[in-house]
Amino acid sequence: MTLSEAQQLVDNWIKENGVRYFNELTNMAILTEEVGEVARIISRQYGEQSFKESDKGKQLSDELADVLFVLICLANQTGIDLTEALQKNLEKKTSRDSNRHKQNEKLKGEG
Repeated sequence: MTLSEAQQLVDNWIKENGVRYFNELTNMAILTEEVGEVARIISRQYGEQSFKESDKGKQLSDELADVLFVLICLANQTGIDLTEALQKNLEKKTSRDSNRHKQNEKLKGEG
């Protein structure tokens, strides 16, 4: 699935199941909440925190998909083509950071 297809799929889902998009401020709050859920899983799975009973059944893949869904909602309702935005962003990062990361001693030796 391409980003464009994902944007269309989410738009169709909203129109068929979600009634309408939440406003941008509500979606920003929801995005923050979903990112927090990703952080919670990562801190327990890869960090030093232990899982709580309420964490059982939570999957990182599902929480990342929640983040992506809300991000796509925000892009759709603000008229952003994520394919174009990502391409431009990668061009910016390449011109700005390609040599910087190659010269970063902290990154050498790690695969």
